[in-house]
Amino acid sequence: MNDSHTTWTAVDTYFNNLLLPADQYLDVALSDAAEAGMPMHNVSPSQGQLIALLMRMHQSKSVLEIGTLGGYSTIWIARALPEGGRVISLEIDPTRAEVARKSIARAGLDNKVEIITGAAVDTLPTLAAKGYAPFDFIFIDADKPSNPIYLEWALKLSRAGTVIFADNVVRNGAVTNADSDDANVKGVQQFTELIAKETRLSATAIQTVGEKGYDGFILAIVQS
Repeated sequence: MNDSHTTWTAVDTYFNNLLLPADQYLDVALSDAAEAGMPMHNVSPSQGQLIALLMRMHQSKSVLEIGTLGGYSTIWIARALPEGGRVISLEIDPTRAEVARKSIARAGLDNKVEIITGAAVDTLPTLAAKGYAPFDFIFIDADKPSNPIYLEWALKLSRAGTVIFADNVVRNGAVTNADSDDANVKGVQQFTELIAKETRLSATAIQTVGEKGYDGFILAIVQS
């Protein structure tokens, strides 16, 4: 860990201690995910709160999450929903989905969440037929090589005004490397280039530093 990362983590800790009180349900969700051997790819507390605040500002009632992992971000999202709101979360791994379901139920949010198991590239096409779309808010946080496909489906499952939030797009700065052979980097690059060409979207990218290291997200809104 370098000095910069130590500083970023300390700053996150400072603000989290003041603005985000300890939460047993979120803490246990993280510990259960770790115990199940999941990678710690969850959003940080400050990022979870950012998503929740954006949802509340936007008054999002119907949310699509691509990538459940252990349910940590799903809890943040479900808590930000108004009465009658619902989040549909897609997870490829049945074991991870089951761990997430238990954490979400423990937090008393299972009535607001449905986790659909299977590869998102296979389950996304079924959502409109099931009457879930259009979504008000779409959070993309799964395998990066598939991000271009996720964008295609996000647009199909959206409406004018839908917010699209895609995490982990900076890749510790590697996103600028045109010669990268990293599939994750290439997926993000293709994803970003598609957004740039998409006339229906207005978007920006924000770089972030903190306990999760150096990364960032893309925030977009569907204009038509």
